[in-house]
Amino acid sequence: MISTSRAKLALSSFLISLSVLAQTGKLQDEKELEAVDFSTIKKVLQQDGLMESSRRKVKEVQILKKEQGKVESGRYFYPSESEIWGFTSEYWLVKNAQLLNWDFEKPDYGLEKSFSTTMETLGFYQKKYKILLINSPSLVKASIPGDGEMIFLLSVPFIKTLDLSKLEISLLLFEEFIRLEQGYFKKNVGTEKLKNLAGTNFRGKKPDISMIDELLKNYSNQIQEKGYTFQQQFEITKKMDSFLKSNPALWNAYFRLLGKIDKFIKVNVQYKDYVKLYPSPEMQVKWLSPAEKVL
Repeated sequence: MISTSRAKLALSSFLISLSVLAQTGKLQDEKELEAVDFSTIKKVLQQDGLMESSRRKVKEVQILKKEQGKVESGRYFYPSESEIWGFTSEYWLVKNAQLLNWDFEKPDYGLEKSFSTTMETLGFYQKKYKILLINSPSLVKASIPGDGEMIFLLSVPFIKTLDLSKLEISLLLFEEFIRLEQGYFKKNVGTEKLKNLAGTNFRGKKPDISMIDELLKNYSNQIQEKGYTFQQQFEITKKMDSFLKSNPALWNAYFRLLGKIDKFIKVNVQYKDYVKLYPSPEMQVKWLSPAEKVL
């Protein structure tokens, strides 16, 4: 139970508070609030708000300037290596359009589907490539890198004269696919300037266009004059052997194809330069043939 003395004390305190309130009509907290100059606080709050807004705007401007700088700087970047290879390959094809004669009317030979089927049979899916048929005997075949894809060149007079089947053509293209995968073309054609400049920024400098001129010159030399080394061709042949071994039908078709090409180029002077570029079908047949047993 609450004691009588405590109750009286509490009642007295309550009556005193009422007495003060009756005299002034205001509580102590209200008196303290009245003593505060709200106009001054309002000014301070406004100043703080303006300062905060000003700070936000400064930050926004800094961010915008930074982004603008990135955009401006981005205008002065050399393309990536992949983009440079793709551009140079297409540029080379355009510059040599008259020699290659790739812009001619031709029937749909169904090579895309045949090659795609061969690739998938060998376990290669979703590879990007283009097959460019050329109406010229001066170049039998070639493979050049595009931007994220491969570009195959194939002579229609060559495949018609040899009466190659779709499967044989697909195996020729697959050989070129492996050649590009091994990186031989880029190794033979690429320059130090390409490696050093690709993807870099030339802001404040004059762009070095000679990089493309050097690559174009190397393209022509590689495709028409230099070709591939015996070592590179040996490695390609062994790669083909390892990929085709799991499918005897494809392996035998490739082996017969090399023999057919070997016999053809030996009697047809029009294709005498073939062995200079791709040495050589005769050696490829020997590399694929099983070793002779000595009794």
